[in-house]
Amino acid sequence: MADPRVPPGRAGRMRLRHSLDVALRGADLLDRKLRILRTRHEELLRVERSAGERWRRTMSEAETWMLRGLLLGGEEALDTLGDREPATVEFTWTSTMGVRHPAAAGCTVPPRGADARPPDNTALVNAETACAEALRAAAAHAAARAAARAVGAEILSTRRRVRALQRHWIPRLEQALARADLALEQSEHEDAVRRRWAALGTEGRGQGQGQGQGQGGARDHGA
Repeated sequence: MADPRVPPGRAGRMRLRHSLDVALRGADLLDRKLRILRTRHEELLRVERSAGERWRRTMSEAETWMLRGLLLGGEEALDTLGDREPATVEFTWTSTMGVRHPAAAGCTVPPRGADARPPDNTALVNAETACAEALRAAAAHAAARAAARAVGAEILSTRRRVRALQRHWIPRLEQALARADLALEQSEHEDAVRRRWAALGTEGRGQGQGQGQGQGGARDHGA
């Protein structure tokens, strides 16, 4: 990161002071955003873990009922589970500190048609219900995971920006401002010295001229 370039004098100092104030406010705002995102991220991670546990549990139940139905009716019996329209999944969206992410997932499993062949045994009926529940749980887990990842990625990005400001840009602005203050102080001191010397020189010339006039008047009086 290059050092800030500013014009010399008071204009440069004012620009540095403004840049430093902006950087400090920006770092403070980003730090607040980071705290809010971390709190929200922890909540989303808990939701993701809970949704993941529910998904694994419902998947296990569906596999158990599917195996029972397969043992009772054979592989041909599984054909009856495909006599329906495919399920649809829709996500609702929200935002956290400007980060857009899924809020929830709605899964619609179409009912079996009136003329569709029913499952061959009760185990397959339960398997059909369990699979629909597992699909809903999978959609909810996908939404929770996507939300947690989106907020987590924003946390990493915001953390990098805060560190860049606090560890690099702000210290460089402070150092540049300190140098500008020192240069301005030296310049003002040099100007004051020059003015003092100029005043002393003017005063000395005035005294010399007064003495010269006095001596000339004395010679005229003596004559």
